[in-house]
Amino acid sequence: MPTTDTVIIGAGHAGLAVSHCLTGYGIEHVVLERGQVAQRWRSGRWDSCRLLTPNWLSRLPGWSYQGDDPDGFMSAASFADHLSAYARISRAPVRENTTVIGVRGDGESYLVSTDAGTWRTRCVVIATGYHSRSLVPALAGGFSPTITQIGAAAYRNPTQLPVGGVLVVGASSTGVQIADELARSGREVTLAVGEHTRMPRRYGGRDVLCWLDRLGSLDRTLDEMPDPHRARREPSFQLAAGRALDLGVLRDRGVHLAGRLVRVDGGQRAVFADDLQDTTTRAENRLRRVLGAIDRYAGFTHAADVPSLVIDGGVRQVTGLSSVVWATGFRPDYPWLQVPVLDSAGHLRHRRGITEAPGLFAVGLRFQHRRNATLVDGARHDAAYLAEQIAVRLRHRNTNVAT
Repeated sequence: MPTTDTVIIGAGHAGLAVSHCLTGYGIEHVVLERGQVAQRWRSGRWDSCRLLTPNWLSRLPGWSYQGDDPDGFMSAASFADHLSAYARISRAPVRENTTVIGVRGDGESYLVSTDAGTWRTRCVVIATGYHSRSLVPALAGGFSPTITQIGAAAYRNPTQLPVGGVLVVGASSTGVQIADELARSGREVTLAVGEHTRMPRRYGGRDVLCWLDRLGSLDRTLDEMPDPHRARREPSFQLAAGRALDLGVLRDRGVHLAGRLVRVDGGQRAVFADDLQDTTTRAENRLRRVLGAIDRYAGFTHAADVPSLVIDGGVRQVTGLSSVVWATGFRPDYPWLQVPVLDSAGHLRHRRGITEAPGLFAVGLRFQHRRNATLVDGARHDAAYLAEQIAVRLRHRNTNVAT
């Protein structure tokens, strides 16, 4: 049975960041990946998907974007190649095409079982991220079997769906982009709108994320938040790569806007709540708070330049659907984890990625410590911190760790 100091499960950006930092400490480790490096970016995104963060914000320990388009947005395939190059430069000890099927404690060690054998290790880092599977509500069971249903992770392009009307459920970045693409293809699209944060792509001549980065808003820690539980559930930004996209743009494109999906009648009729105006008003208020903070920081008075978006009413029901796309978020999934560190909802109990089980860590979780923990840029902070904690546990001396 092979042994190592640390096993990292997942060779996405977060797992590779931890690997880079462990190498800086001289800690022996292995990175196990079920497919290729960055597999989820290769197989779990729609064809036209691009990162929501500009290229310059793809910072990782010892690695940054070196191309000639820092303000552009990498496609999913390009970003996968970007991470493959990072793995090579870092000499990350990745074992590709190795699927983890079990992790269990064994005294002071862990046994990590895979389809290629079992590893014994002192430490395990779960780096499978927060987006393991689409979160599909129980309402999905109310639709007729004749209506095609897919989660956002399974959506690829409009030709994948049968001819007919499409309901997209969820209006954060994924939902609005998919609804926009479907409408552009000529489909009749209804968008069920839940909580979200309206956000302009550019403001004051810069990408809005540039301002949030300068403000330190993305680096705010959970300890700084008045209500940590609420902070972890705050609505996601409504953004698209390189262009403005909000409910007003979709409405003008012919997308039918609706409130939350509340029930399905007779397997065919989707019924929506009368809450669209309230939801969009809250999103508008969140936008104004963000723009106000940017104005105070930069000395602007530009907030009035971003027109208010008023959405009245909305459709209350729709029939004639051929398919439903669930863009209702994602959740982590650990079917192979045999250590009692999950709460009743299946989430890891942790503080800053350190679980209750000695030697068991995680990275890439929602608001793990900083607000940007699930973004590419945020992983570098958590990776450095966890590598330090692992070094302490293994009694390794700090050498030269790039962050």
